[in-house]
Amino acid sequence: MTPYDLDENNDPIQVELNNTEVNQMPNMKDFATSYEPSKTKNIADLDVVSVDIEIKDDQFKAHDENGEEKTVKQKIIEVDGEKYRVPISVVAQLKVQLEANPEMKKFKVSKTGTGMNTQYTVVPIL
Repeated sequence: MTPYDLDENNDPIQVELNNTEVNQMPNMKDFATSYEPSKTKNIADLDVVSVDIEIKDDQFKAHDENGEEKTVKQKIIEVDGEKYRVPISVVAQLKVQLEANPEMKKFKVSKTGTGMNTQYTVVPIL
């Protein structure tokens, strides 16, 4: 028996030796056109953020310029099951804003530039 079989639509499926379905095997075209890379969103993508939202540590594997695998650590918040990266510069600006206005409850983050030239501005929402 091969590790592949056909489903009711004659599409290939991968099966284990006990004939349980593992996953649908798409063709390259279907896979490529439906592919969306996993990506952590950015806090600047949100319209409003509460100062009381829980901030968490997160990490993922990436490759450096030499192709070596490395662990990248980041701060995130989660909103509706989605992860949003929180740059440390945003945390530093939020600290300044909270010192000036301890009653602040919500804020927005605006983002300008790209890559290493990205700058963030914390805007209080009163």
